[in-house]
Amino acid sequence: MNADPDSESGIGSNFSAPFGVSFSSGFPRERAYYLSDSSLRRTMKKFSFVMVPLFLASALPAAAQSWRTGDGDNYRNEIGFGTAVTVGDGEVFISEPQNFYSPGLVYIYREIDGEWQESARITADDGEAADGFGSQIALDGNTLLVSAGGGKVYVFERSSPAEEWSQAALLEAEDVAEGGGGGDGFGVNVAVSGEYAIVGAHSQAEFNGAAYVFRRDSDGRWSEVQKITPAEPEEGERFGVRVAISGGRAIVSATRHGDGQGAVYGFGLDEETGVWEELGLLTVDELGENDRFGSAIDLDGNRALVGTSRNNRFVGVAHLFIFDDESGEWSDALEINSFDQENFGQFGTSVALAGSDILIGAPGAFQFNGGAYLIIGSYDEGWLGVEKVTADDLVRGDRFGSSVAASDDIAVISIGRDDYGAGSAVIYQRSDSGWWPAGRIMSELEVIDFAVEDEVECEDGSASAFGCNAIDLVAVLPVQDMGGTRGVKLNDIWGWTDSTTGHDYALVGRVDGTSFVDISDPINPRYLGDLPMTEGTRGNSWRDIKVYKSHAFIVADGAGEHGMQVFDLTQLRDVSGAPVTFAETAHYDLIGNSHNIVINEQTGFAYAVGVNGSGETCGGGLHMINIQNPINPTFAGCFADPETGRSGTGYSHDAQCVVYEGPDSDYAGREICFGSNETALSIADVTDKDNPVAISRATYPNVSYAHQGWITEDHRYFLTDDEGDEIAGLVENTRTLVWDITDLDDPVLATEYFASISSTDHNLYINGDRVYQSNNTGGLRVLDISDPTNPVEVGYFDTFPSGEDGPGYHGTWSNYPFFESGLIIATGRREGLFILREQRELTP
Repeated sequence: MNADPDSESGIGSNFSAPFGVSFSSGFPRERAYYLSDSSLRRTMKKFSFVMVPLFLASALPAAAQSWRTGDGDNYRNEIGFGTAVTVGDGEVFISEPQNFYSPGLVYIYREIDGEWQESARITADDGEAADGFGSQIALDGNTLLVSAGGGKVYVFERSSPAEEWSQAALLEAEDVAEGGGGGDGFGVNVAVSGEYAIVGAHSQAEFNGAAYVFRRDSDGRWSEVQKITPAEPEEGERFGVRVAISGGRAIVSATRHGDGQGAVYGFGLDEETGVWEELGLLTVDELGENDRFGSAIDLDGNRALVGTSRNNRFVGVAHLFIFDDESGEWSDALEINSFDQENFGQFGTSVALAGSDILIGAPGAFQFNGGAYLIIGSYDEGWLGVEKVTADDLVRGDRFGSSVAASDDIAVISIGRDDYGAGSAVIYQRSDSGWWPAGRIMSELEVIDFAVEDEVECEDGSASAFGCNAIDLVAVLPVQDMGGTRGVKLNDIWGWTDSTTGHDYALVGRVDGTSFVDISDPINPRYLGDLPMTEGTRGNSWRDIKVYKSHAFIVADGAGEHGMQVFDLTQLRDVSGAPVTFAETAHYDLIGNSHNIVINEQTGFAYAVGVNGSGETCGGGLHMINIQNPINPTFAGCFADPETGRSGTGYSHDAQCVVYEGPDSDYAGREICFGSNETALSIADVTDKDNPVAISRATYPNVSYAHQGWITEDHRYFLTDDEGDEIAGLVENTRTLVWDITDLDDPVLATEYFASISSTDHNLYINGDRVYQSNNTGGLRVLDISDPTNPVEVGYFDTFPSGEDGPGYHGTWSNYPFFESGLIIATGRREGLFILREQRELTP
């Protein structure tokens, strides 16, 4: 059973159960009904399971299954524990393919002394960091298939459950790309039953797709025996995005078939010829465009379960099919809907046949908290009820039910984004009284330790584990050593120098709060403590920090009612018993979410930008705040230029506001804001907060997302980055835009600077004649702009030593280059706080 990445036990009562998992009837008693007539059960095509939960212990043969990703825009976890799951005889297998500093893993759990515990781990013999090992898994008895990045599919075997697993083969198809066929999508889905294995390759032949059948001979060797394609294929249908096999039957889905309606093809093995033959389509009525029928499938004998998570505004639906041996056809026996249908609930994202029962995941339910449904009973003997399964401690975006797997007495449900994307899973066992949660499992905290004992000079292109040029590594403070728990990553950063003590501090944003680090002894940074996120909010990717009058002003986006936290930084002078938990000094609640906070220290005004969710959003433009008394911030007004921003609201992703001292005499001494407004550069005069005025706007070639920028010290140029152009393929290499703002009424794109790498640019700041760019996987890049129209790279420090310096959102988020000491601090999302120092002479 596989999941679409696009994408309480008791009768009429609720109660808490072990491991933070609950069961609920989930519906008003008056809506419940029973199905007691067996003929009605067999002929009924549509009904929603709104039955009172009951329990039935089944004793049907186990059907070990796995979850598989596939079609199109993958839903990605950050570490990936639970990306793929499968169940064997008394064992649960859970993959974690997205490690960046170690190879991917498949964990094996067994019940030991009444508790589910890790019993083994599997990785590839040729495993390496970030190899994607475990992106798909499939199990049958003592044979395990594991797919990895680059189109590799490994076979592991053991002689008995008591023995260890060993790597037995690497499956390779003749007509896919050399090296495993990553470009063909080979390994996007895998399945195994007995001596046969099927590997999907949905991108093969320009996304027409294919599936490859492998067979193990009597000597234990695996070889390709057949390439399967539809008898009447459709162009670009992505055949092979899902595969399942059970005995002599197989099903293969093509989710882009028929304008994205989706299709599932049935196949059967001719035992005399050994050829897998097409047996027709598994069909349902009234599929809509982009429903993606077959985005999740499972197969056990003559039963097939098909999920369609995008059906009806992503409410989702599942269908149970029965194969008739006499007619040789699949029939749609039952349509299954959730009793509490929600738009975007994504019911059917993952499906599993749990013995005679049915398990269906809905990770989009309850604002993406997620849920799962156990339909109890059997097609032959009658359906008795439904159990809705969730977890008590879920938060928005956890996606419980992202993947599911089951046998007749064990089930596993993953919580795909638990712990900020690290993932976890809950194991269920069936007893005579029904299904019960038996344990919650997760991998350990990912520990990345690049700590160095002393400052490391950049020599011959490296400093410790990091690539570099002319920038030395002073220290690294790992995320886990500055308040980061499992799954926690860093984001924005700012700095503060205490004018009384002269100490420098790093103010570091995490997904769940702000860390304060004393770097006055930069070789030995000291973590002082944590300011947690606003009570009642949730962890989020975006946190932004700026400083005014020894106070930090902190906002967050995607967090809920976070508002703006104000923190008196002088508290950092005399911290004893570090690390400590701090409390905010003041709070501004006229905004909810805010993507960034901008401060003009000359005027004492803050500008919350990208405000959304609640409060005065100002169209997402400038929400102006008087912070001249830092602990009593007051609303000052709004500005937005509706001719900018993707939605025409004047949304600003980021901005810089200054008292203008440039060559345009018309605006001398005026407070001017430069907004990076998604689609354009916006320039505004905000001197009069009651009557701010749009001065001008400017766009540029191949715009994707105008993200952030900074002004040169002479106020003649403004440099910006576009966060999306590299990822969208609009430019080949990292691009920096240089604007001539000599005339504020008519900004001109003076030049486009292209770096030697193609990483996604993020935040840049200017200090003197240097530009300090945090370019995600490319690390910190330093440009000499003595001639602003001809930037030249003079140094770099690659904070992300894993993988290529290509487009994407890993690596460094931001930097702060304004300390008088010359230190530069930067954040690595997973890696930690970097303290860097430029060498005296930077050379091109």
